[in-house]
Amino acid sequence: MVAELTLHQRRRDPKPDELAGIPWLAILLPSERERAVPDIKVGDALPGDFVCRIGRPVTYWFGVVEGLLKMSTDNADGQTMTFTGVPPGGWFGEGTALKRESYRYNIQALRKSVVAGLEVDTFHWLLDHSIGFNRFVMNQLNERLGQFIAAREIDRMNNPDLRVARSLASLFNPVLYPGVGEVLRITQQELAYLVGLSRQRVNEALSSLQEQGIIRVEYGGLRILDLPSLRSTLFISRPHA
Repeated sequence: MVAELTLHQRRRDPKPDELAGIPWLAILLPSERERAVPDIKVGDALPGDFVCRIGRPVTYWFGVVEGLLKMSTDNADGQTMTFTGVPPGGWFGEGTALKRESYRYNIQALRKSVVAGLEVDTFHWLLDHSIGFNRFVMNQLNERLGQFIAAREIDRMNNPDLRVARSLASLFNPVLYPGVGEVLRITQQELAYLVGLSRQRVNEALSSLQEQGIIRVEYGGLRILDLPSLRSTLFISRPHA
């Protein structure tokens, strides 16, 4: 029986529409783009595939063209702690790529996804030669810092509705995830994995947010109607029995 190919073994050259979904390519000068594009590969990740594993050395800087990934780690008790989800347009691991160190977290596909990777040597070449690329990476690092500070705050929230709201808001960050827009393609079970609550409890929180006119649940996803309220802790949570 032939062993199943790994995600790395399934890598291929990107299609034109996949390149068009990479946000930082548009800010490169023609000579910089000519240097970068040949060193971009994409892989078709299946649910459960690992893009990055704890302890593995960095070889690519990764991004999501389509689909949904989760960033997580395991604590000393063997329990999985999820940091965040990574929706379309999101690039991650720039800190690890900058330091050329091993990963301290796992990145895993929650559904079929198209993942792009830029070779780490080319990542550093762009840092050395492209002002636009440097600005993009600096913005990423700044937003990422705010994201993880917010994640610590979410972990300490006892109100499930607030946990779901703030976790959703983090997935609608226009800097980190420019490919999302106003509609996030996510199932309630996928959101439950990211938030760390049961699917039933997530469904109750989404119903409450929809009643308040903050989101609208649509087929295959969620539409944001009021992002400022989603980011706020001031909206009134519906009491549960």
